Amino acid sequence: MNPKAVRPDPLPGRVPGPGERSWNFGPGPAYLPDEVVREAQEALWRFGETGMGVAEISHRDPLFLELVEGLEARVRRLLALPASHAVLFMAGGARPHFSLVPLNLSKPRRGRTAYALTGYWSRLARSDAAVLVQTEVAAEILEGDPVAIPDPARWNLREPVDYLYYTDNESIDGVEFGSPPVVGGLPLVADMTANLFSRPIPDPDVFDLIFAGAQKNLGITGLAIVMVRKEALAGSLEGWPRYLQYRDWIACRSMVNTPPTFNLYMADLMARWMEKEGGLAVLAARNRKKADLLYAAIDQSGGFYRNRVAPACRSRMNVPFRLADERRTPQFLEAARGAGLVQIAGHHSVGGCRASIYNAMPEAGVRQLCEFMREYQRTAG
Repeated sequence: MNPKAVRPDPLPGRVPGPGERSWNFGPGPAYLPDEVVREAQEALWRFGETGMGVAEISHRDPLFLELVEGLEARVRRLLALPASHAVLFMAGGARPHFSLVPLNLSKPRRGRTAYALTGYWSRLARSDAAVLVQTEVAAEILEGDPVAIPDPARWNLREPVDYLYYTDNESIDGVEFGSPPVVGGLPLVADMTANLFSRPIPDPDVFDLIFAGAQKNLGITGLAIVMVRKEALAGSLEGWPRYLQYRDWIACRSMVNTPPTFNLYMADLMARWMEKEGGLAVLAARNRKKADLLYAAIDQSGGFYRNRVAPACRSRMNVPFRLADERRTPQFLEAARGAGLVQIAGHHSVGGCRASIYNAMPEAGVRQLCEFMREYQRTAG
């Protein structure tokens, strides 16, 4: 076993020593709870009474099948997901579903869909979908200060469309919907990669489909979870491989081919951890408090740090910010790294800084980041 993990103090220039883990504010792969990491270490060596590591065990082994069934049950409990929706666990992360959603919920080359463009990921999703179906812009965030999601009551929607697609939390732009944009009873599709399991979903039944990559709140990279209303799926898609059809994934219980077994094990550990912590209502309250602390550190800096998103639309999971003097950014990031506060650089497409504070990030980590930011501002003048 590794030495017990301890956290470094937020002092510029201090490098974490042996046995210490940094506070990881990465957007995904994301921070994992210490207890989950330790349990995974043990399982890699020996899983239950199998005499094998969890990464070696067959996906057909009764013990592993029991694990996957338990994972689905925990997902359903955590999200209060109705029986009308199937739960799929698919390799490859969220990006493939930018294409699989229109393929399965619309009519290839003839379907008509609507997209709300609120940031990087929704724009990319629309671009991928446009290869397969007609796509219309229901709403779009325009450049401005502050950045704000347009009021859904004013969205440009011309029925009929096969679905309305939106990204619940834009992890690069730091924009998040406060509630689902239920507009005119249209079939709703949500990419919840960056905030699924961070709060309860008020009414999961309003969605025809929700998908998310697992590497934020449900484990590690390489796995996606899809929750789809079974009645929303078309029949067999003539001319398209069965591997691309959600119906076949439902029929095979997510095992069309060998699934990423270790990823599923990690997702189960995280689902168990969320239940042990008290469920999504408890986690939502924690996440709100953490976000409030970090935004206060930015807003009360007198302009030294800046966030351009309107308060009502600010993400609780991904907090982008910039230094007023952006020439200081490399120095700030290096000093943060030396203080054990890592992966705070903004996305390569926009630069700046970004702190991702998913479920597993404790309040103590956020407080240390805030203290570091204040100390850096004081010493930088």
